[in-house]
Amino acid sequence: MRVLIVEDEDAIAEPLAAGLEREHFDVTRVATGREALEAREPDVVLLDLRLPDLDGYTVCRRIRERSDVPIIIVTARGDEVDRVLGLELGADDYIVKPIGFRELVARIRAVTRRGAPAADLRRVLRVGSLEVDTRTREVSLEGRPVGLTPKEFDFLALLAGDPGAVVTRQRILEHVWETNWYGPTKAIDVVVASIRKKLGEPRWIETVRGVGFRLRLPE
Repeated sequence: MRVLIVEDEDAIAEPLAAGLEREHFDVTRVATGREALEAREPDVVLLDLRLPDLDGYTVCRRIRERSDVPIIIVTARGDEVDRVLGLELGADDYIVKPIGFRELVARIRAVTRRGAPAADLRRVLRVGSLEVDTRTREVSLEGRPVGLTPKEFDFLALLAGDPGAVVTRQRILEHVWETNWYGPTKAIDVVVASIRKKLGEPRWIETVRGVGFRLRLPE
């Protein structure tokens, strides 16, 4: 698995790269945003926000504009507004330093595992003119492709698996984020807002207040 580390501090990047290489990852390390944008596309990006040239948020946005590669922001910025902004721009996970190495490896494997098709999910889910192909991880609406991030796809596929049924926020967290977090779930709302915008019709995803969401044909 190819990992791109975008981190300008040698004291952080060098031991991290060495540790990942011991875990048999193929690691490339760059120190600037421009180098990150010019690098060969990896299987996952570990992105610091404080870079010497481009802001990390800018790098995240530009990568997401052209690719669905999983992006994990690894930063010292722990404020909720920073987390929400990172997720809004397309990051798949947001980790606040310091973090244990084993946990980081688990996060990497989690976001990349969600991008791999499972043998028992090789099918196309259809809801009206909306098609969700769980094998190729492609979405189309009225025959036109809809580009989604990995988390957006996992969310939509979860709802499309049982159209009309309400899916709770806790189940969404467990399925899409693989976590049992019971605190604020604003990250879900960020993903929902993005999907609604991309589908061009907010009524595709109905909010069931206090419970969760469901997918249904717009009336």
